[in-house]
Amino acid sequence: MTREAIQPPDVPTPAPPYSPVVVAGDIVFTAGQVAMDRSGVVVAGGIVEQTEQVLRNVAACLRAAGCGMDDVVKTTAFLADLADFAAFNDVYARHFEQPYPARTTVQAGLATGLLVEIEAVARRPA
Repeated sequence: MTREAIQPPDVPTPAPPYSPVVVAGDIVFTAGQVAMDRSGVVVAGGIVEQTEQVLRNVAACLRAAGCGMDDVVKTTAFLADLADFAAFNDVYARHFEQPYPARTTVQAGLATGLLVEIEAVARRPA
């Protein structure tokens, strides 16, 4: 199986050695997306604003790979503070429809200023 790396035009280009999106067959893997706009600046605001930006970045990654949020089968979410879980969950629920993707949510040490990071696995439509 071949792998194809994709750099979506709407998300920041990573400095470290990784790809924002990798397609392997009909499976799409996104790297963890954070609350940075295309220019690499962290969006202003709290967990709500950051979660919105993160999910816009996830959607941009998926679009670049030929699929969308409805094709996501699994996400992993990393929160800097689990006290933000309810607000995060409210935003997350607006971006996905039932049946919701499987999800794991954990508290994690994120880079300074970042409150949330989300990675996704999707299946490209046939």
